[in-house]
Amino acid sequence: MLNSIIKLALRQRLVVIAMSILLLILGTWQAFNLPIDVFPDLNRPIVTVMTEARGLAPEETEVQITMPIENVLNGLPGLIRLRSTSGPGISIVYAEFDWDTDIFKNRQIVSERLELAKSKLPPDTSPAMTPSSSVMGEIMFIGLTSPNEEVTPMDLRTLAEWTIRPRLLAIPGVSQIITIGGDLKQYQILVSAEKLQSKGLTIEDLKHSLAEIGLNTSGGFIDIGDKEYLIRTVGRAENIDHIRQSFVGLHLGNPVTVKDIAEVKIGAFFKRGNGSVNGKPSVVMTVQKQPNAQTVTLTETIEKELALLKTSLPKGVEIKSDLFKQSHFIENSIGNVTEALRDGTIMVIIVLMLFLLNWRTTVITLTAIPLSLVLTAIIFKIFGISVNTMTLGGLAVAIGELVDDAIVDVENVHRRLKENALTSQPKPVLKVIYDASAEIRNSIVFSTLIVVLVFVPLFALDGIEGRLFAPMGHAYIISILASLLISLTLTPVLCYYLLGKHRTERSKNSHEGFLVRYLKQVANNVLDFTLRRPGSILSLAGVAFIIAMLAVPFMGRDFLPAFNEGSATLGLQATPGISLASSNQKGMEVEKALLTIPEVKSTTRRVGRAEMDEHAEGVNWNEIDVDFKDNGRPKEEIFTEIREKIKQVWPDVFLNVGQPISHRLDHMLSGVRSQIALKIFGPDIVELRRLGGEVFLKIKDIEGIKDLQVEPLVQIPQLKIFIDKEEVKRARMSAGTMATEMEALLNGYTVGQVIEGRQIHSVLLRLDEKSRSNPETIENINLKLLPTGDQVKVKDLANVYKGNGPNMINREGLQRRLVVSANSEGVDLNLLIDAIQKASNEIEWPEG
Repeated sequence: MLNSIIKLALRQRLVVIAMSILLLILGTWQAFNLPIDVFPDLNRPIVTVMTEARGLAPEETEVQITMPIENVLNGLPGLIRLRSTSGPGISIVYAEFDWDTDIFKNRQIVSERLELAKSKLPPDTSPAMTPSSSVMGEIMFIGLTSPNEEVTPMDLRTLAEWTIRPRLLAIPGVSQIITIGGDLKQYQILVSAEKLQSKGLTIEDLKHSLAEIGLNTSGGFIDIGDKEYLIRTVGRAENIDHIRQSFVGLHLGNPVTVKDIAEVKIGAFFKRGNGSVNGKPSVVMTVQKQPNAQTVTLTETIEKELALLKTSLPKGVEIKSDLFKQSHFIENSIGNVTEALRDGTIMVIIVLMLFLLNWRTTVITLTAIPLSLVLTAIIFKIFGISVNTMTLGGLAVAIGELVDDAIVDVENVHRRLKENALTSQPKPVLKVIYDASAEIRNSIVFSTLIVVLVFVPLFALDGIEGRLFAPMGHAYIISILASLLISLTLTPVLCYYLLGKHRTERSKNSHEGFLVRYLKQVANNVLDFTLRRPGSILSLAGVAFIIAMLAVPFMGRDFLPAFNEGSATLGLQATPGISLASSNQKGMEVEKALLTIPEVKSTTRRVGRAEMDEHAEGVNWNEIDVDFKDNGRPKEEIFTEIREKIKQVWPDVFLNVGQPISHRLDHMLSGVRSQIALKIFGPDIVELRRLGGEVFLKIKDIEGIKDLQVEPLVQIPQLKIFIDKEEVKRARMSAGTMATEMEALLNGYTVGQVIEGRQIHSVLLRLDEKSRSNPETIENINLKLLPTGDQVKVKDLANVYKGNGPNMINREGLQRRLVVSANSEGVDLNLLIDAIQKASNEIEWPEG
């Protein structure tokens, strides 16, 4: 069959040449239009369910929201792992599915199950799935700043939410934009407890009266004459004065309006996070891409849109889009591998020239490289394979072998043509070329198949390993088989045109070069030496094999080699219980210290979490992304100085130093942002915390361990209102009603919306700060007016006291979980893990 391909190619020489030129043009065009990314598709299908429940403590969030959602999701088809986080007012459940499942079908199944869970959840809580994104989804940060503070934080946030964010979300490929920092605008009705009492009203009265503050209704249709009219009842509050004038009740027969019992103002939405750029308060926008979106192309499109937006920005506002771009790393990585391909090609050309000493044979052989690569690009396009560091790595490994088939073929054809030219009756050139190509065909095919088989085990890898390394095998095998096809078709044809017509004169005068003759002489001497001593050579080979096998267990192992991304991701974990203001201030001080490092170009910081952000971090968590200048010191030296600077500014903070891409890979593998994660499972939070502390003490002195920290599962201050059910019954109330009223009084209750053009702002009803500032004022809040005229206060129905509770509860596989995490430095990761396992085995673990 293979010989018939050679024969057909030699018969249709012009067709083969024309098809090769067409292949070169088409393949080059396809190569420049292939999708480009950092790694192959590592996006395990994950559905994230988020439920906002402002005010609920972690214990209530876990029991009332997280566990019911986990129970309905457990056992879904294809479900691999179920993780969750329950924090103050937030529940996040991560459902991880098998690689072979369809993400959209998974989302549909999860949506159906969530409908079953809604009846078991507290009122006014609505679980929602976050938009689909990829593992490497965070492709860039955008900072919105006012350098001279001419624009208020609220105006900055309003600009980000209602002007920039919608424009960017309209770009195809953008999945989500998380905005943090600034002040989110909100209309606030801050009720005075004293004035409310003096008017004989309760918070429940206000809730009912203001429930329709933002309501416009329809009265249907009416016919007047020959025309039909739509009846529209307009009663929505459209500004702050409308809210102030809203009727809420009667006192001594006189109407009571909102302004009589409350202050109405435009304030900031209650936030659990903030942001800054280069140590100055800013609005930080994180752009996440959709799965399969091309990072580089999408980033360029976003940049163009931002350039248009900059022309219409208010005075004193700046957009910074160069804080972090994943496309920079992609371009650098692709550039580095492309340079390796280029350098490898140049080396192949030099070697061929030195060995062949004939420009014609060199040209014929070298045609295998570009044609094999462009044919590989076409196959990539057909099967949807992207250009990434792994596929380019496979091509770089193959570059030297792409000419193997062609060089053997050309050398044999060249030799046979010389021999034929020296005979008295030369055979036809086509006959000689065909016989010479067919002569070595079997050996070429077998050698190619053997090389291909070496990479086949890559396709047996499961999980992320298979997803990561299989594309390297694909690229290598496809390019090698492409070179085999070229050697069967184009190579014999080029031999006819470039060697066949010049065979006689050049063949008689041709001779092997000095280098080839010298290497052949060395090879003959070595072969003669080994054949005379077969026993010694076999023994030596056996000893070398045994030594190599014995050395394998002591070799360093890591999932991926360390690489320099040109940026760093720093996680700063303060003691839970710290306020947002204090954590934010300390974080900005750290940024300013980092900017004194010569290699640091910019810093972007996020503290806590943004609204609808699936990272359920407390206000004690700061994450700083540091962008470095080019051509600085080695990464390890910079990281060491970063650790020193941070410890000077914030001595008691736990620090994790990593890089953006590596950080996300670690998080995907273990759900933790570090290279090493030791997970402890159990039902008792106190016991988990004790065991975590023991592990910390056991492993903290192990050589090579860095950034060691225990997940902050600690007790934080709580102000508890313990309802006396008997007293509540005497006051003709239920415990549930009182709990709901306390939530509205202290945490606030959204009674409606104010629509300003296309901007929608919530209206919050809550006690003012004076009425909720300490336990004493809370105890004296009036809840109900009895028929006797007496007021029922909080202290009559409940005990208010200071206590403690967990800051956060993490779960995995329907069990509570605590993580001890660390990074490695200067020690092979496998050796460090072995040392940690040995140390942890010395701990007396409780049963279960």
